[in-house]
Amino acid sequence: MASKTFPLLGFFALTFSFALTCEVPVKDFCVANPSTPVHVNGIPCKDPKQVHASDFLYSGLHNPGDTSNPVGSKVTPVTVVQLPGLNTLGVSMVRIDYAPWGVNPPHLHPRGSEVLVVMEGTLEVGFMTSNPENRLFQKVLKKGDVFVFPIGLIHYQKNVANANAVVIAAFNSQNPGAITVANAVFGSKPLISVDILAKSFQVDKDLISQIQDKF
Repeated sequence: MASKTFPLLGFFALTFSFALTCEVPVKDFCVANPSTPVHVNGIPCKDPKQVHASDFLYSGLHNPGDTSNPVGSKVTPVTVVQLPGLNTLGVSMVRIDYAPWGVNPPHLHPRGSEVLVVMEGTLEVGFMTSNPENRLFQKVLKKGDVFVFPIGLIHYQKNVANANAVVIAAFNSQNPGAITVANAVFGSKPLISVDILAKSFQVDKDLISQIQDKF
C-alpha cells in the first residue's frame, strides 16, 4: 500500500506545484478599469459590455521620443496604464530613443524581465548580478541584436555612436515598474539623510548635498 501511496502523493505535489506557477485566464479578457473605487493588487475589470476595440489599441509608437534632457534618452511605455487591454495578460513593451551618446541610466524592473531588440544604432548594454559578486555582464549591440535583462537586476544602456538609436523592449508583466537608481537614492521624498548616503558612498557630505540638489 505504501509503495503506491508515495508515487501518488508525488504526482499530486507536482500537479499542485505546476498549478501555482501557471496562470490560466478564466475569461477572454479583463480590460482595466482604472476609475473603479475598488483597490486590489492589480486593476479590476471593466464591464465586458462596455469594452471596445480601442481598449486593445495603442497608437504612436513609431513617433520618436524627445531626448533633449540631461541623460539623452526617452522611454515611451506601453503598459496597462497606456493600454487597458493588457490587463491580466502579463505582457507590455516600451520604445526607447537615445540621442548620440545618450544613456538610459542604471535602473531595475521589480516585476518583470526585459528582452530588448535594437532597431537602429549601436548600444552598449549591461546588467549587474546581486551581492556579493556584483558581476557585470556587458555587450555592444548593433541593429537586429537582442539582449535580455533578468528580473530585478540593475541594468543600463548607452548609445555609443554619433547617430540616434532606437530599441523596442518587451516585458513579461503588464506593469513591470521601474526604479532608476540615482533618482531613488538622491531624489527620494523625503530625502535620505546626507549622513547615511555619505557613509554608504564613502564620500564627503557636501558632495552628497550637491548631487541631491540635481534631483
